[in-house]
Amino acid sequence: MNTEQLKKFCLSFPGASERLYQAPTNILTYSVDDRIFAYFKTSQPEQWRFSIRTSPDRFLELTDMPGIKSARFRGRFHWVTIVTVDSFPEDYLRELVTSSYRKALSLLSKTKQSAVIKP
Repeated sequence: MNTEQLKKFCLSFPGASERLYQAPTNILTYSVDDRIFAYFKTSQPEQWRFSIRTSPDRFLELTDMPGIKSARFRGRFHWVTIVTVDSFPEDYLRELVTSSYRKALSLLSKTKQSAVIKP
């Protein structure tokens, strides 16, 4: 999966939105309501590095893999950064992004959750 495909996948979730933050942060975020579930770094030297939230168990598993590191400033909250998205297995990446989205959704109030996921 390349960067453009991953962007489309992030926007495919119910209630997902995209927001670009300029300098000094230089990130492109994907969120549900006000909860970020994924983001890309948009400036050099880390351009298009992708970060997502994981569970504590997955965090340990992922940070032992080559090409994945603890996310800067957010690692203590179990966020990881995938250095090169193109080289990461697509099915596993989809699973991780879906899990991160579900975690962000679960942090919303029940009223907001039901507004996002309309029957």
